Amino acid sequence: MPAVRNVLVVGGGAAGAAVATLLAEGGVAVDLIDIKPDISALGSGITLQGNALRILRQLGVWDEISEQGYAFDTLGLRAPDPNGTLVAELNDIRTGGPDLPATLGMYRPDLARIMVARAEAAGVKVRFGTTYTALDQDSTGVSVTFADGTAGEYDLVVGADGIRSWTRRTLGIPLETVNVGMGIWRAFTSRPDSVTRTDLYYGGPSYIAGYCPTGEDTLYAYLVEDAQDRSTLTPEESLAVMRRLAEAYHGPWDDIRETLTDPSRINYTWFESHVLDGPWNRGRVVLIGDAAHACPPTLAQGAAQAFEDASVLAELLLRESALSDDLWQEFTGRRLERAKTVVEGSLQLCRWLLAHERGDVPGLMGRISHLLMNPA
Repeated sequence: MPAVRNVLVVGGGAAGAAVATLLAEGGVAVDLIDIKPDISALGSGITLQGNALRILRQLGVWDEISEQGYAFDTLGLRAPDPNGTLVAELNDIRTGGPDLPATLGMYRPDLARIMVARAEAAGVKVRFGTTYTALDQDSTGVSVTFADGTAGEYDLVVGADGIRSWTRRTLGIPLETVNVGMGIWRAFTSRPDSVTRTDLYYGGPSYIAGYCPTGEDTLYAYLVEDAQDRSTLTPEESLAVMRRLAEAYHGPWDDIRETLTDPSRINYTWFESHVLDGPWNRGRVVLIGDAAHACPPTLAQGAAQAFEDASVLAELLLRESALSDDLWQEFTGRRLERAKTVVEGSLQLCRWLLAHERGDVPGLMGRISHLLMNPA
C-alpha cells in the first residue's frame, strides 16, 4: 500500500503534472490545482535532453512527444564571424539511453498540453484558475482551504508551483532567488532548412546566440545579453531589439533573422537561480522543481531536473507504506546533491561568459565544450 492515499499537487508544470500522473497510475487519488486560467505556458520552445526524455517515456507520452518535437544527436559551436563558421560539431551524449535521442526540441505549450492531458487520463482531477489560501497540517494530514471557499484533506501536499512558489512562502522557508546578471530574448518562428539541431555562438554583442528546432516547421531562437529592464518596451520595440542583436550572427542566423516578423512571438526574461539546501519537505508538504531549485537555461536542464524530482518522489511514495523520516532522507539524498550540481554547472557557464567579457578566462571554448557535454 502506498505511503499516501490522496495528494494535492500545486502547480501544473513539468514537475507537477509528472508527479501527479505517476502517483495516479500507482493508485493514489490526486488533485492538481494551478492558479493559471488554462494550460498555456509562457515561452516559446524548450530543449529536452535524454534524462528528461527517459521520464517522458516512463510517463507514457514519448510517442506523442517524439511526433510533435524535433530530435537530434549533435551540437554545433559556431563563431560570431561574417560566415557563422562552424568551429566544432559535438556528438551529444544519449543520457536517456541508447534507444532515445540525445536531445529533442519542442514548442513549450505543446509539452504542457500533452502533460496535463496525460495526467487527466491517469485519473488526476485538474482545476485551473484556482489556488489555496491556507495549509494546516498535523501528524495525520494536511487541511487545505481553497480560494473558492471549499476545503480538502490530504495525506501530502506537493508544491510544484515554480520559482516564486507560494507554497514555499506559506511554509515560511527563506530562500533568496538571485539575478545571475543575464537576460534572454526568445522568439518562436519558422524553421529554415539550414537548422537541423542546436548551434551555439559565443561572443559578439550577445553572450550566447542560439537556436533549437522544435518541429518540422518551427524553431525557437534566443540571444543572451546583460540583464536590463526591458519591461517598458512595446512588442514592436522588443522585436526590433532582437532583430538588431541578431544582425551580428550569420550562417543559419541569416535565414532565421528573416523570419523574425511577429512581435507577439518575442519574450524576454532574466536568468535567475536558487537551491533550497536541506530537506525539501516540511512535515507533509514537499517542494519539487523550480520551487526547490532553479537554474539558468545554459545547460538546458531545468525541466529535466523537475522530471527527475517527480520520478524519484513518486517512486518512494509508491514503494513505502508510510511517510517517515527515512523516506524524506532518501529523497533528499537522491535529489539535493544532483540538483545542486546541475545548478552550479549552469552558473559556472554564466560566470565564465561574464568573466570572458573582462578578458579573464583563457581557453573559454574548451571549457564550454566540456561543460556542455557533461551537464550533470
